[in-house]
Amino acid sequence: MSDFHPRSTLATHDVSNQPAALGDVSLMSDPALKDAVNAAFSRLQSAMPTLAAEKIAAQNTHIEAFGALAGREDIRDLGRLADENPPKLNAFNARGQRIDEIEFHPAWHELMALGLKNGVSSRAWTHPDGGHITHGALMAMMAWTDGGVCCPISMTYAVTSVLKDHDWTADEWLSRVTTNDYDPRVLPAVQKTAAIMGMAMTEKQGGSDLRANTTRAHALGPDEVELTGHKWFCSAPMCDAFLTLAYEDEGLSCFLVPRWKPDGRRNPIEIQRLKNKMGDRSNASSEIEYRGAWAKRVGPAGRGIPTIIVMAHHTRYDCITGSAGAMRKSVVMAANHVAQRTAFQRKLIDQPLMRHVLADLALESEAALALAMRVGTSFDAAEKHAHEAALSRVLTPIAKYWICKRQPAVVNEALECFGGIGFVEEVGMARLYRAAPLNAIWEGSGNVIALDIQRALGDETIAEAFSTEISRIGRDIETLKPLTDWIVQNKDADPRLFAERAAIIFSADALPAGPVRDAYITLRLMAPSHLWGASSNQIDCDLLVDRAVGWI
Repeated sequence: MSDFHPRSTLATHDVSNQPAALGDVSLMSDPALKDAVNAAFSRLQSAMPTLAAEKIAAQNTHIEAFGALAGREDIRDLGRLADENPPKLNAFNARGQRIDEIEFHPAWHELMALGLKNGVSSRAWTHPDGGHITHGALMAMMAWTDGGVCCPISMTYAVTSVLKDHDWTADEWLSRVTTNDYDPRVLPAVQKTAAIMGMAMTEKQGGSDLRANTTRAHALGPDEVELTGHKWFCSAPMCDAFLTLAYEDEGLSCFLVPRWKPDGRRNPIEIQRLKNKMGDRSNASSEIEYRGAWAKRVGPAGRGIPTIIVMAHHTRYDCITGSAGAMRKSVVMAANHVAQRTAFQRKLIDQPLMRHVLADLALESEAALALAMRVGTSFDAAEKHAHEAALSRVLTPIAKYWICKRQPAVVNEALECFGGIGFVEEVGMARLYRAAPLNAIWEGSGNVIALDIQRALGDETIAEAFSTEISRIGRDIETLKPLTDWIVQNKDADPRLFAERAAIIFSADALPAGPVRDAYITLRLMAPSHLWGASSNQIDCDLLVDRAVGWI
């Protein structure tokens, strides 16, 4: 939206004391993100001493360059345009023939190209040394543009984790999804320069209970089937192919179902309607039916859920990084506003209570970024470091549970910092607010995630890695010792309480040693309060506020 030299002298009054919107920023200039990324790479190098420093430097260079792009005001405004002009379903063409196509606003395609051409979905696989940390940083910055566009980019990243481990999918699909390009044309994948991937798992009757699915796979030949059934939440249905679940005689299996059959005909994946969603309106989320859709098995027959668990692990990581990025954006937007707005003869940012609130919000967003990048370290170190591989399995749901639940509260309070204008759509906070609950639901809502943490700790190897890490943190950070002792002694505690306290421990440990970490421990452990800013007189508010606003 053009805001160049607006008229401030109007017929009845002069417009004054109205803060300018956030302009161009380079997102890696944010000390919170920079410190989180640097800490993650430093931890990775400690776990993998042979990792060449120049490879980390190359990752940092890529992150910096993308941050300069994603932080541009015109790029961020594409998210507004995509959200205000939601996708449209064209189930039939003018002649009554079935096409099942989705029409998007050009802003959507520009953002998809931005993410895919800059490796947000692929870099973890094409540049594996520190690639998942890099991916997490890119996704956190992509969240500054639009949450909806992050969905198909995330699914492409996550599905790649499955494609690479199976011969036929690696041969036929891997190069298409890691090519750093975007090709939105509705064509068979073999005729395109690049492909994106989706997933279609849940059904009306089951939701997260995937074993309650009823979709059936009818054998056509070796590993090839026809699917009959439905999926209740298929986001980004314009993807070139999807991983999906269906029953065959051996049990629930995983299949890859492309938009086009091998003979070049459209695959009968019929889009019934697009969801009218609360947030992320730029992205199409659909209800689909398989009417004899061609598909090919991925992984062993009857082992569908173990096959997709790998993928879910990666999408949960993106829930974490996306939420952390959106939280930081909301805090920085609020800081930008109150730094310019005057009330009662003082800048709002200089009013003590506002400073307390803003410092608490800034602290939460810093901890979220630090924990998100710590999860990325566990992903990168997993192949060569058994401890990190085991820890990743439980650390990911812990971080997902906590960060995604904190996002709505942070965005809500950040919106309140604006006052009434924050409730106005054009400001951009309303879009962040509507989207804020999503990541806590996607890939498992709170109870599902809390129980998954307990399930993971039922594995002896994972439990040992978790206990070792918790004990190490208790030794390294003396003020956390009471909480780490509680965790060790109360593994059978209420799963939600256990998840919350574990997340606080890992968040504090992920923050670099210093005043930010000390403030986090003070407010989240030693002087907890139920509302933002209520205990901030016990911490260095100036430091945290300056870190939120000083770089913009």
